[in-house]
Parts: sequence; structure tokens; C-alpha cells
Amino acid sequence: MQLLRLRSFLSYLCWSELMRILYGVQATGNGHITRARVMAPALEKEGVEVDYLFSGREPEKLFNMEPFGEYQCRRGLTFYMQGSKVDHWKTFTKNNAFQLLKDIKSLDLAGYDLVVTDFEPVTAWAAKLKGLKSVGIAHQYAFLHDLPDRKSGPLLKTQVKSFAPADIPIGLHWDRFDQGICPPLIQKPLFSPSLTENKVVVYLPHDDLEVMVPIFKQCNQAHFFIYSSVDQPLDQGNCHIRPFSRMGFQQDLSDCEGVICNSGFGLLSEALQYGKKIMTLPQKGQAEQESNAEVLEILDLGRVVSVLDCQKIGAWLESSQPEAFFIPDVATPLAKWIKAGCNESIESLIEETWLAQTDYVTA
Repeated sequence: MQLLRLRSFLSYLCWSELMRILYGVQATGNGHITRARVMAPALEKEGVEVDYLFSGREPEKLFNMEPFGEYQCRRGLTFYMQGSKVDHWKTFTKNNAFQLLKDIKSLDLAGYDLVVTDFEPVTAWAAKLKGLKSVGIAHQYAFLHDLPDRKSGPLLKTQVKSFAPADIPIGLHWDRFDQGICPPLIQKPLFSPSLTENKVVVYLPHDDLEVMVPIFKQCNQAHFFIYSSVDQPLDQGNCHIRPFSRMGFQQDLSDCEGVICNSGFGLLSEALQYGKKIMTLPQKGQAEQESNAEVLEILDLGRVVSVLDCQKIGAWLESSQPEAFFIPDVATPLAKWIKAGCNESIESLIEETWLAQTDYVTA
């Protein structure tokens, strides 16, 4: 018996000291990449060796990728948008299933102890087909549970399982809903929150500037900082157009009054953490975003609209400022759990993360 215990202990030490993982990230949305940015230092602190693979976006359109070292890229799968609406025909015709299968089959997993996937299909399916243990850490895995909205039903559950399967799926959301769901995994505020009245940050990356800017110009009581695919900053009256920049965006987010954005989970979580008003336009035809918007309203955390309208924006700006939504450190316990071999109960990990939020709220 003592010999068996010694062997088990030595096996744990070998796993702990030599653990190497492949971390797949769905790069279609910046929220997935932000989660990986949060996990990277936590895993490094635990002494885990990590290689990163990104898919779903052209490599030249990735930015601020320094934390990931010499990462890999694959084509993967993505939504194609027409404004804030999914273009189903382009999504069907421009995604390449043959390339996806080729990338899955050719992905070399030799030398890895584990695959972590943030809803990234190449690494997820490669791990499944080659028998390597996988952990899914993403907001999308919350849809495997029963949420209070009308979109997250059996069809969405099947889609999640089919897109990026994981042996151990860990979902993230703003509420536990009495189920096995963790709080959001996001970066702590990079800047101290402050408030500049009538300053609004706009992040609608798929919408046409020529359509948006005239609408915002009508709302002359506010200044709109619009992040878009431009090379240089451009100021047009009360519209301030800015190129994509992680630090610049976070600076503006920290001191604005409110945010107008689509319903991606990552940005909504950051806005909640900073205590900002939220006006959100879910991308039509994107079930995840439509669910996020509905849950946001159910929890009374933001306002959902279907189109931009100056009167609605004005009324929204007149609403009261919300309190900051405390989001506990999820990365540290997750990294420790991964380092320990993912063998401990995931339920105890979930209890630990929500307890931190409960303690803060009741303090």
C-alpha cells in the first residue's frame, strides 16, 4: 500500500513539473483572446508550459499578441457579418470544411499532456479524435446548462458540443443560476474607473461608419469614441473615430459614462466591471449574442435595442449610473486546478469562485 502511494505521489510530481498544454483560442471575437490573456500569466505562475493556437481570424488582423509568444494560426471557422447581422450565405460558402478537417488531422499533439480550448474547434476536435484529455473554458459552455432565456435550448446545446467538444466543459456567466457555471474570466481593470459625463465608447466593428456617424452626430449632447478599422484617429465634431487598440480602448472604457456595443460576453463583462451604462445591439442570427442580451435584461444589467436611434440614446444617457459589478479572480484557481491535473472536483472550484463574489457583496 505504501509503495502504491509513493508511486502515485511521484506520478503527481512528474505531472506537476513537466506539464505542457496546447491552448486553442477562437479568435473571431476579442473576448476569447482577452480570456487567454488573463489565463497566460496565471498558468505561467503555476509553471505550466503553454503553446497557443488561434483560429477564426486572419493572422494579420490579430493585434497586441505579445503575451502568447510564437503562437500558431489555423483557418478554423467564423461567422461572416453584414453590419450587425450574420450573413448566413457567406458563413456557409466561405468557411472551408475540408481545410478544417485537414488542420484537425494534421495537428501534432505529441508531447502535450492536455488541450485547453476556448471554444476553438481545431484543438478541440484534434484532442477528441486523438484521445487527449481536453478542458473547455469559455462562455459558450454555459449554454450546456439551463439558462433563463429563450435562445439557450437543446439546439444551442447541440451546436456547442458539435463546434468545440471538451471532456470537461467549464462555462462562464454573470450568474450561477444554481448550476455548475463559473463567473466571467476577465482581466482586472487596467485603469482606475472614473466618470466623464456624456462620454460614450462605441464598439460595433461590423457596422458601417458612414451609417453610424450621422446618427451619433444628431446626439450632440454626447461625445462618441468609436473604435473601428481605421489607420489613424479621426475627429468629426462629437464623433472621435479611433483605430483598434487594447490599451487605448481600455483607457476610454475606464472613464466613459456608457458603452454602446454588440452583445459579446467579454466586452459586456468588462463594462459591468467598470460600472458603465450599457446599450447593446445583439448581432442578429447569432444565438449566443441574442441570449446574452436577453440575460442582461433579465438581470437588469443593461438596455437592449435593435437599431441605433438618437432618442433612445438620449434617454439611456439620462438613466442612473450603475454600480460596478464585482468579478472575482477566476484565473488563479483555474490555473491551480489545471496544474494539479484537472482531477479535483470542478464543483468545488465553482463554489470557491462564487464564494469570493458573495463575500465581496456582503462585506
